[in-house]
Amino acid sequence: MSTIQQILKDCRTSMDKGIDSAKREFASVRSGKATPNMLDTVRVEMYGQQMMLNQVASIAAPEPRTLLVTPFDKGQVKVIEKAIRESDLGLEPSAQGGAIRVPLPQMNEQRRKELVKVVHKLSEEGRIAVRHARTVARDQLKKLNGVSEDDVKHAEKDLQKVHDDYMHKIDELLKHKEAEIMEV
Repeated sequence: MSTIQQILKDCRTSMDKGIDSAKREFASVRSGKATPNMLDTVRVEMYGQQMMLNQVASIAAPEPRTLLVTPFDKGQVKVIEKAIRESDLGLEPSAQGGAIRVPLPQMNEQRRKELVKVVHKLSEEGRIAVRHARTVARDQLKKLNGVSEDDVKHAEKDLQKVHDDYMHKIDELLKHKEAEIMEV
């Protein structure tokens, strides 16, 4: 049988997953600097199936505005180059020998604003995950047997406080990412 502490603990775990997911998504949104996880969303059609780019190549950022993608299978350079070009990241990769250089274009004001909108949408997905965890926990609290109404009310207050803390964390992540994108 679950207890109030267990329900709150499970809720926190779910909310942590929502925050981690938002952080991962934010990391894939390009700001001014090159980071290997910018290409985390790129999928490559290889060996008859869709694969994540980081499963078929190593990705490094040797310079602030350049990514270097080195395929594990040198015969797949063209396929990987095409996948990066066709991703919605607006990048122009060029194959050189057994590797692919991906220079990051300068971002104009309009592109920055588009990326801020993307980040807002991603942060909303994080908020939805946190709200969902709160709803699940609240429903579980209401179904508890052998617990006084006062204890349930206190637990619901604690739950709301946890929810508010997590919403604040997402807002902080959003503010930080927005500033990073708008930085020229």
